[in-house]
Amino acid sequence: MQSAIPRPVQAAIYTDLGAIFVSMELSRSSWVITSLSRGAGEKMSRHSTAANDLPGLLELFAKLKGKTRARVGKDFPIIVIQEAGLDDYCIHRVLERDGVESHIVDPASILTSRRRRRAKTDRIDGETLVRTLLAYKRGEPRVCSMVKAPAPEEEDRRRVCRERRTLVAERVGHVNRIKGLLFAQGICDYEPLRRNRRARLEGLNTGDGRPLPPHLKAQIERELDRLECVLTQLGAVEAERDILIEPQKDSAPAPAAMLAQVKGIGPEIAALLWSEGLFRHFDNRRQVVAYAGLAPTPWQSGSVDREQGVSKTGNPRIRTTMIQLAWLWLRHQPASLPSCWFRERVRLNGGRVRKTAIVALARKLLIALWKYTTNSVVIEGVEMKVA
Repeated sequence: MQSAIPRPVQAAIYTDLGAIFVSMELSRSSWVITSLSRGAGEKMSRHSTAANDLPGLLELFAKLKGKTRARVGKDFPIIVIQEAGLDDYCIHRVLERDGVESHIVDPASILTSRRRRRAKTDRIDGETLVRTLLAYKRGEPRVCSMVKAPAPEEEDRRRVCRERRTLVAERVGHVNRIKGLLFAQGICDYEPLRRNRRARLEGLNTGDGRPLPPHLKAQIERELDRLECVLTQLGAVEAERDILIEPQKDSAPAPAAMLAQVKGIGPEIAALLWSEGLFRHFDNRRQVVAYAGLAPTPWQSGSVDREQGVSKTGNPRIRTTMIQLAWLWLRHQPASLPSCWFRERVRLNGGRVRKTAIVALARKLLIALWKYTTNSVVIEGVEMKVA
């Protein structure tokens, strides 16, 4: 039997914050706008605009404010939320420039149903984003993770290291392709990266003493043309990178230059660590570790208590670079405090946890380098490069 007692109204949609809450589902064809306004019967409304139609989006926001003013007799600000995507923060910057409070959320941080078959539509996603924004503005802890948009200058600065990584991958591909073509002809001692690659190619003979076939030779020459183009661009990108870490005269050293002064940290690692993450403001070391994806992820339930490893939810470039730096640190900084901690930890475990301990060393190094660049706290026992 149905109870005659009236059920309490669900508090999932709470609008006593004095604002119009809007979520945006962005795609390449259209934008789905879900809004929750005061005086609308606590119901969400949905609108659709053409993709990349920013004037139409701002016009829609003006209509929402006008309808709310007509119903309530009072103006309310608009608060917008959207998922982090491929729009490169352009919409976020346009909204903030027009005085609209905008938030970018990490979609992986939003709680969803754990059913095996979960319904997913733009309508459901839009309502979920609005409810997430409401909970975030109410001050509920850990409801989601908001993304802090970098400044255009900071965003442009990190393209140097990313482009270099792309060019290095292309260089490796061209070199391996040339070596593979020659290895099929019985030639194993050709190095495409040497300066005499053209002259060396002219004197090559196959394994059975024949000169290189004409079509194969022409193909390798075209590969060398592309390889030399990549090498030229790589040199230009590395010159731009060196400018980023160059110490300025008559001023305090830049954080990237401070990193490059530490023995074992080269110009590429110094520029990447600074441009990818250490330029940001972090309140504590837990935020630094979480941004790099090196935070531990425990699994505890009743009597079950085990560690799943690092979260891997942060910046993958910083995480892989710190693992590489940890191995280099053991070689170039053997007397430092982190290296001594690593050797003692491995010794106590019989030498079986080197790979696990190197991740812990990378986490400790990242925290130590963050303190070094922000507060000039030098790592104990570290060696600096000779000027």
